[in-house]
This record gives sequence, C-alpha cells and structure tokens, in this order.
Amino acid sequence: PGFGGLRRGREQRRQRNGSQRFGPHRVYHIRPVTKGDSMTKILLIQGPNMSYLGKRQPELYGKTTAAQLDAMLRAHAKANKYQLDIFYTHSESAAIERLYRGVDEKLDGLVMNPAAFLFAGYPLRDCLRAVPFPYVEVHMTNIEKRGFHSILAETAVGMVAGFGVRSYVLGLEALTGHLQAQKKGRRRAH
Repeated sequence: PGFGGLRRGREQRRQRNGSQRFGPHRVYHIRPVTKGDSMTKILLIQGPNMSYLGKRQPELYGKTTAAQLDAMLRAHAKANKYQLDIFYTHSESAAIERLYRGVDEKLDGLVMNPAAFLFAGYPLRDCLRAVPFPYVEVHMTNIEKRGFHSILAETAVGMVAGFGVRSYVLGLEALTGHLQAQKKGRRRAH
C-alpha cells in the first residue's frame, strides 16, 4: 500500500466531490449537466486567510467554515444553473495567474473577496483592469465602517459588504443579473 494508496484515495474523493487541489489552493468545479447549453462561467476568488473561516475571528466573520460556505455557494450555482469555480489563495501572484487563465477559459465574470489584498494589491488591481470580464467585490464585514478602503474597488462593477456569508450570495446574484443585462443589451444592439 504505502503512501501512493493514500494519495489515490484522496484524489478519488476529490473527484467525487468535484474539487481539485493545486498546492495550497482549492478549486471547486460546479458543472451541472446540460445539453448544448452555454452556461455562465463565474470564478470566485477567496483571498488571504479566507480558508480559515469559522476559526479566525468568529466575532467578525461568524462560525461558518470555508467548507460550509463552499457547499452553500455550490448549491446556489446548481439551483441557478451557472458554473462556479472557487479558488482560495494566500498569494497575490497566484490570484493574478488564475485571472489570466480565466481569460483563456472565457470566464463570464468574477466575484472576489480580496481580503488583505485590498490594502496593497496594486499588481492585482492592474490585472483586474486588463481582464475582459466584470468583477464584483464582496466582503463579509462592512470594511468602510472598520476604517478600511479597498484599492481594488475602482475596478469593480459593484461591491457587497457587511452581510456575512450572505455577501457572497448577494454578490453572485448581482453579477449574474449584470451579465444577463449585458446579454440583453447586446441582443438589442444587433
């Protein structure tokens, strides 16, 4: 048996659960089966320390764990028929690489909780300016009330803050609504 059997078992569980592990990053792919339907593709990026939800400062961020939040968002994606990739990273360079890969994957939109990237994420801000898809920024707490300002917010079509884990659902709904409005506008133009 050895460790190879353990790794294969873990990989089989990830495949059953729809997740992959790339170094310290977790990626979930939600792809409901539809024939010939071009599903909306949304990327959710979770910034530094977000993988520690439920344990880190529960008085601010609540007791919902990252795994519980992911399950809630996967259910939302399935119910609303869009594809959702969830990417956790503590590294700004990994977030930038994931965004540029998203361009190649023809993502339709991005929801991101930049967490600590909001303070000095200038390279990330430049990347957000360069990618062709809309971005909605989410925060679990009201960052303005806490005296923080996001340097990334200027690149977003909108921001949702202060509603705990519900901020993510509101952000995803805002983005899907924005994308639908864009599609209607393009249809009218033709």
